[in-house]
Amino acid sequence: MPLKFQRLTRPAIRALAKGDNINEHGIRAERLASGDVRYSVNIMVDGQRIHRVIGRESEGTTREQAERAIEAFRTKAREGRLDLPSGRKVHRTFGEAADDYMSRLEDTIGEGQKGYADLPNKRRHVDQYLVPFFGKHRADKVSDFLVKHYKRHRLDEGAKPATVNRELSTLSHMMSQIVKWKWIKDDERPEIEKDAEPRKKIVILSPEQAEALYKGAVADQDPRTWLFVAIGLNTAMRHSEILRIKREDIDLPERRIYIERAKAGQRVQPITASLAQALKRIDNQHSSEWLFPASRSGGKTPYRRDMGRQFERAVIRAGLDPRKVTPHVMRHTGITRLVQAGVDIPTIQKISGHKTIAMVMRYVHLSDEHIDDSIAAIDTGFLDTLTPELHTDLISGTGKSRKIIPLKP
Repeated sequence: MPLKFQRLTRPAIRALAKGDNINEHGIRAERLASGDVRYSVNIMVDGQRIHRVIGRESEGTTREQAERAIEAFRTKAREGRLDLPSGRKVHRTFGEAADDYMSRLEDTIGEGQKGYADLPNKRRHVDQYLVPFFGKHRADKVSDFLVKHYKRHRLDEGAKPATVNRELSTLSHMMSQIVKWKWIKDDERPEIEKDAEPRKKIVILSPEQAEALYKGAVADQDPRTWLFVAIGLNTAMRHSEILRIKREDIDLPERRIYIERAKAGQRVQPITASLAQALKRIDNQHSSEWLFPASRSGGKTPYRRDMGRQFERAVIRAGLDPRKVTPHVMRHTGITRLVQAGVDIPTIQKISGHKTIAMVMRYVHLSDEHIDDSIAAIDTGFLDTLTPELHTDLISGTGKSRKIIPLKP
């Protein structure tokens, strides 16, 4: 139906003085200083504002052309709605999809289930970085180019490649989920490429340093610090896994700890004989169901969430550098010792709880001593008895010597 104008009429446009303008039905006619009339449109279509200059009167532009432009924008929007999910009148913006995505995850992933520990990180990525950048775009219009622009933007802000990669992992998971939920089509999901991360040097403790760390923990004012270090050095468990140990999850006769929540899912963790003896000594000393109960009641969790400060004090007492020696170093140390002891990689994977063998290979630092011991297994031991220059031909029985010509590569 043609628009009916009360103010933006042809006589009114002709009567415009320089600098004046008339707006009606999203069309604007403005008399420029040159005396020309410029037509533009400013409308909302499917929740998005469209502001376009249509042209000037001197170029043959008329109000009718501005009307046709508005109709073209609305027609294009209607065509886009043909692919809308059932029950939707307009496409989801990225911000709306992200909010629904996080709500679904937080409603369906309970404590102890796979992915629960990573929810706070996902929420932070979404709220602080992804939504502020992608939020106003339609979820089905997040392009490869836009993702690359996001990466450049974050790196220019000073974010490290590893940090940006974690954010991109959240973005990738979100886009996969909304495809699964049929909010967008599979071919509308962008290609998300992560940058290579510089490998950090793996820090491990020598036996002497590990002993000094344990003694420093024993001397700490917190009565649980020694236990935290003892478990870390004797299991190679992660910081968070140690703090979530329940007494009922410890099987001392079998020397096993049941880990309900871990990155790669539930697993049964073997422990050393010395750690089993230490746990047996404290078994009846405390009444809490948690090995590391929260120091204050009414907290977010009934167990401690961090032992970083206590560990740092033990590190300093041991004469080590707290900037380099973190709780995760105990995990590095334990896994590296397994490799040095000749334990096969699949077994190390079961002990460490890594999801894939490839992750173990990336994680493990092989010492030169271990490499030397390993290569010794293929040492033939007879090379010093036979030189490539000359030897007696025993096969021919002639007793003559002949020169051995080494094979060319």
